[in-house]
Amino acid sequence: MKRIKRFLTVLSAVVATAAFLPGAAGAAAAAPSGEASPCAPLWSATTAYPAGGTVSHHGRNWSAAWWTQNENPGATTVWADRGACTGGVSDFAVSEAQFDAIFPERDPFYTYQGLIDALHAYPRFANTGTPQTRAREAAAFLTHADFESVGLRYVKEINEANYGRKCDDTQPYGCPAGREAYYGRGPIMFSWNFNYKAAGDALGLDLLNDPWLVERDPSVAWQTALWYWNTQNGPGTMTSHDAMVGGAGFGETIRSLNGALECDGGNPESVASRVARYERITGIVGTAPGTGLTC
Repeated sequence: MKRIKRFLTVLSAVVATAAFLPGAAGAAAAAPSGEASPCAPLWSATTAYPAGGTVSHHGRNWSAAWWTQNENPGATTVWADRGACTGGVSDFAVSEAQFDAIFPERDPFYTYQGLIDALHAYPRFANTGTPQTRAREAAAFLTHADFESVGLRYVKEINEANYGRKCDDTQPYGCPAGREAYYGRGPIMFSWNFNYKAAGDALGLDLLNDPWLVERDPSVAWQTALWYWNTQNGPGTMTSHDAMVGGAGFGETIRSLNGALECDGGNPESVASRVARYERITGIVGTAPGTGLTC
């Protein structure tokens, strides 16, 4: 009897462990508190997943609420986000090798992994529509990062004389980190106290009181750029995300960033420079630039 009981105890432990292996139905393997789980098998558009099926996508595990096929995790409600995972393969529209080719002389602060880690903040980014649409959106976003930060060479604004001008005193919360604390940082030179406040609230970060986090943490830097891209019209009529997935084209993303400062004859040389960069980057990514390139 003792041998049988020992055998049943071992068998129960094996079954319990198998239920949490990557690829098993249900949630991915549990990890100690504060640690990421191992990545489940990579999501595939051609695979049919039952309810409870678990996959990895963009460095995170996802589980299906019901049967699904060809629905991107993060882009539809069928998939529940189970958190960051480790040991997986990136399936972002831009590979690490392509990222390196786009930004060959970037500052070491701007890591590819930092970008991948930031994608969870806006899971529909470069994850909506056809593979060509997703690649174009990623290329457009990286084009503006290339332009604004000069090939990702700069983590913060160069001209320190401008620092004190980025504090809007009319805001009720003021500039608690100091009048000169809200200068441009990150891939699109994110600036102004009201943007730090709004983005921080959206991302669950206290950027109003600690704007320096944007230049300390690569993921946060990319998240602030994604916040603007996905949620802000700027001087345009739509977000840059909507412009790329809705077919308006790259030109409308320029309008959402700078409006009349560049568009409608404001600065045709700048528009031409952005378009040239976009065509170079879409070439690296391996997709056609599409229509609507100028504004």
